[in-house]
Amino acid sequence: MAHNGRMSMRSPAPRSGKPTRLHSAVFQPIGDEGRAALVERRIAEAIMGGVLAAGERLPAETELAAAFGVAPATAREALLALRERGLIVTRRGRNGGSFIADSADPVRFATRALVDSSRVTLRDAAQHYQAITAACVELAARRADPGEIAMIVGRLDRVDDRDLAAWRRASDDAVIELAALSQSARLTREQMRLQGEFSPLLALIDTEPDARRTAREHLHAVLAAVGAGDETAAARALRASVRFTVDWLIAYRERHAAATPLAPVAPSAST
Repeated sequence: MAHNGRMSMRSPAPRSGKPTRLHSAVFQPIGDEGRAALVERRIAEAIMGGVLAAGERLPAETELAAAFGVAPATAREALLALRERGLIVTRRGRNGGSFIADSADPVRFATRALVDSSRVTLRDAAQHYQAITAACVELAARRADPGEIAMIVGRLDRVDDRDLAAWRRASDDAVIELAALSQSARLTREQMRLQGEFSPLLALIDTEPDARRTAREHLHAVLAAVGAGDETAAARALRASVRFTVDWLIAYRERHAAATPLAPVAPSAST
């Protein structure tokens, strides 16, 4: 929780309790493309998206390798690259290991990524996000029990949205839970992937109180329509949410693109 009106982008680390769905999605097998660059990119994006918080301890090399389905040497190479980029630090000793660096800045990373994207690219990505998420909420409106939606709403309402990291995790989880309630494994997997991609940009909206309040109202409107079993209203509310998001991000991009150029973020080994 935030106190005295102060806002925090971070939650205490290490986190306690059950990992969020988006957090758990970070450590999924890479598959046949089990290269160090892909491991590095997935962890880097999770760090910069705020899914992995400053001070959080990463799994040991052998555990990381097993989680991603790669060789220990590949995991070691990825960790080395992340250390060279200043995204993680390594501590020796009994309580040592690899930890997310305090200097990793999600807002700077997301702003740089947004400025580097064109309007066309952003709108195209948003259309894909809207298509998948709309399919999820329409199916959830048909298949979900109202009590399940009430539980999601209750969890959201218990989060103080001035704690930006907590609010972003809660809202990301709410969307992923809606996808799960569609009862489509494929749609849920794609929604998890897209949520991980968009979460850093959505976190930019969270930094502006009025925009954050509007985004929260849009999410509640989607949940209310799904809870009422009205798939048409759910899809309409989702489209309104995406339209607001894209318009805000484009305006934010224009402001920052016109400002003094940002120092570049260190490139990933995959680019």
